[in-house]
Amino acid sequence: MPENGSIKLSTENNIGTIEFHHPKGNSLPGKLLRKLAEKITQAGQDDDINVVILKSKGEGAFCAGASFDELIAIDDLEEGKRFFMGFALVLNAMRTSPKLIIVRVQGKTVGGGVGIAAAGDYTFAHESAAVKLSELALGIGPFVVGPAVKRKLGTAAFSTLAIDAESWHPAEWAQTNGLFQQIFESGKKLDQEVNKLATRLAKSSPQAMKELKITLWQGTDYWDSLLSKRAEVSGKLVLSDYTKNFINDFKSK
Repeated sequence: MPENGSIKLSTENNIGTIEFHHPKGNSLPGKLLRKLAEKITQAGQDDDINVVILKSKGEGAFCAGASFDELIAIDDLEEGKRFFMGFALVLNAMRTSPKLIIVRVQGKTVGGGVGIAAAGDYTFAHESAAVKLSELALGIGPFVVGPAVKRKLGTAAFSTLAIDAESWHPAEWAQTNGLFQQIFESGKKLDQEVNKLATRLAKSSPQAMKELKITLWQGTDYWDSLLSKRAEVSGKLVLSDYTKNFINDFKSK
């Protein structure tokens, strides 16, 4: 159903395009996260796809991160870990895909959405695409997405986002610190450049791109166990009174 969100994979001219959507700012509930991970894996295994574009629907927010409705409903550690494992599955699917993944960020992105942007092999963004890691303000912390963001931005910039959890950082800041490779003033130009690179890569050697992907992600083989442990930490913290009170106060505004 549209109100529950959707994940779509389409293929044209050896380009696989994955689009996710949720009516609440393209947020990502647990079921949607698992479907997204499955589609990324499916695209990576499809011989008709040489490169992947990952995007969200619409011209508003790229991704509002975790679903607050789902977070507030978590009432035990197993359920909490399972929810945050959804983000871990998406990041690991992007990491292990043999295909290069281009991420298109058209608007503001927070939390898990920043992790997805960071896990892209090449990320384009609109100049309105401000970023924020709000997890610490919720009483959680960006533990699951942290490795992806830190890998792309470095420790100093990751610390800035992780600690200053209530501030938006503009797209220019994100580009300067390596999260975005290019930013554009218009959505039309953004789409043109995304499609131009995807078309060029679709005609490139699949084996060479696969080997490049391995090189780019060298040293991350331990992420399966790392992100699982991080999901458990987040799953425990989300049960705290602090987090539940914060979400309730936010939803009542």
